[in-house]
Amino acid sequence: QVQLVESGGGLVQAGESLRLSCTASGSMFPIYNIGWYRQAPGKQRELVAGFTSGGRYADSVKGRFTISGDRAKNTVYLQMNSLKPEDTAVYYCGGLSYWGKGTLVTVSS
Repeated sequence: QVQLVESGGGLVQAGESLRLSCTASGSMFPIYNIGWYRQAPGKQRELVAGFTSGGRYADSVKGRFTISGDRAKNTVYLQMNSLKPEDTAVYYCGGLSYWGKGTLVTVSS
């Protein structure tokens, strides 16, 4: 049974940084199939970052967010810099029909 578990969310001020982690249970899980998504209140879930095409990012986060992976740790990271209030959302990692439960990121102005 594969599980994806996110961590690293929290409350920060605009301009600060956070790093989210997504750890996959099961040593054979192809972590580079995992992407980061977010869902803000009243909005649809959207892709934030993925590994396809050498790194795929939503326009709103390009230049501020970076996705990376550590195969030895079965973990995918999302480094988020220069956070803005509009980045406030529940962030999920997902891949191959598996989803984590999400971690809340709140950015205050």
